[in-house]
Amino acid sequence: MSAAEGPLVVGVDSSTQSTKALVVDVATGQVVASGQAPHTVSSGEGRESDPRQWWDALCEALRQCGEAAHEAAAVSIGGQQHGLVTLDANGDPVRPALLWNDVRSAPQARRLVEELGGPKAWADRTGSVPGPSFTVTKWAWLAENEPEAVRATAAVRLPHDYLTERLTGEGTTDRGDASGTGWWASTTESYDEETLAHVGLDPALLPRVVRPGEVAGTVHTHDLPFSKGTLVAPGTGDNAAAAMGLGLRTGVPALSLGTSGTVYAVSKRRPADPTGTVAGFADAHGDWLPLACTLNCTQAVDRIATLLGLDREAVEPTTGVTLLPYLDGERTPALPHASGLLHGLRQDTTAGQLLQAAYDGAVHSLLGALDLVLDADADRSAPLLLIGGGARGRAWQDTVRRLSGRPVQVPEAKELVALGAAAQAAGLLTGEDPAAVARRWDTARGPVLEAVERDEATLTRMAGVLSDAAPLLEREPERR
Repeated sequence: MSAAEGPLVVGVDSSTQSTKALVVDVATGQVVASGQAPHTVSSGEGRESDPRQWWDALCEALRQCGEAAHEAAAVSIGGQQHGLVTLDANGDPVRPALLWNDVRSAPQARRLVEELGGPKAWADRTGSVPGPSFTVTKWAWLAENEPEAVRATAAVRLPHDYLTERLTGEGTTDRGDASGTGWWASTTESYDEETLAHVGLDPALLPRVVRPGEVAGTVHTHDLPFSKGTLVAPGTGDNAAAAMGLGLRTGVPALSLGTSGTVYAVSKRRPADPTGTVAGFADAHGDWLPLACTLNCTQAVDRIATLLGLDREAVEPTTGVTLLPYLDGERTPALPHASGLLHGLRQDTTAGQLLQAAYDGAVHSLLGALDLVLDADADRSAPLLLIGGGARGRAWQDTVRRLSGRPVQVPEAKELVALGAAAQAAGLLTGEDPAAVARRWDTARGPVLEAVERDEATLTRMAGVLSDAAPLLEREPERR
């Protein structure tokens, strides 16, 4: 283990595909040990995972960290948002978790919006207009399609809640992750009784919402390499954790390129977008995190590259072809039943141009929400912080610069979700705001790529294709 100056903490990122653990020196931010283990997601119409795989992956990732994990004084879990985890009276999963990118609950989402006052009423109450990613719609889907699972459910959790509870033995969550459920009211910062009653969910089944800076509990299990009494922080959802990991200041936008794409910024103002484009999330330390999310980002583009037999960087400039890579339906824009759409194919179109068009389609969706995420007084010329698995790809960087017209900064720090969780754990020990801890660690340090002229022609063409194709993209698939 590398020499450390201060106490050690563990930050965890339990994402869609794998769990990563970092052991971090509180004094310097140095990562002294790390581990990673995969888990699986079902294919087909639904997207589900067995929560017990997350726990097994966490155990393996911590085992890889060795003695450093045993020396840690605090731990925090950052996890994929929105997922519905249903537990029986013994704390075991009733069924696999419904993940954020499972869009089977689109009909329930539409119905809930209509039945509880319409989009504006939802935005005013919860900060968001729920789509099929939101947990409340998944619960409604489960009640309608698997009532026996609902009857067997004794506790409802989010993915990060599940892991935190297995650490502490206590059912807890935090305001950041709770704000993505659809049953937490941002106006009162509490569970919304009307919504819960409407979907038939007993609030007694939900975890306690731990305040920022509060200790969620201590490690009570002997299955992990932690010392007795190791503190457990509240944890949070992955995007709120990444915002902490960047030490994000108000008005500075982050664009994350992962399995999903997200764009967000910290705000002092409670967001409430009745169009549903921006989710009015809370952040993990008392402010707000207006956020727009797309379902199709790096994974969709990589799939196109595979179909074309190309390396993901083998792009060529394109002027006439449009590819909307909505391979899993789409959340922004709200097209849950859409599939990929290709327009403008010609005899001389090359595979490299098709691949570039896929990048353009993925980035176009994110940038379309950027101005809605930022406060009116935010500096529109400031660099975009580019993070996530795609951030270091040259094709992603060039596409974001060309379609945004803004400079792009690429932080050198990796695993920002796990770093943000580690910063939250560190805050328990030092009394600091987790974002201030991350700024002290200088996690956002990285090269700034200069702005280039904004490609208005491509943006206009793509907007036109999206508008013209709306009836096709909105069409519900035929039931088999």
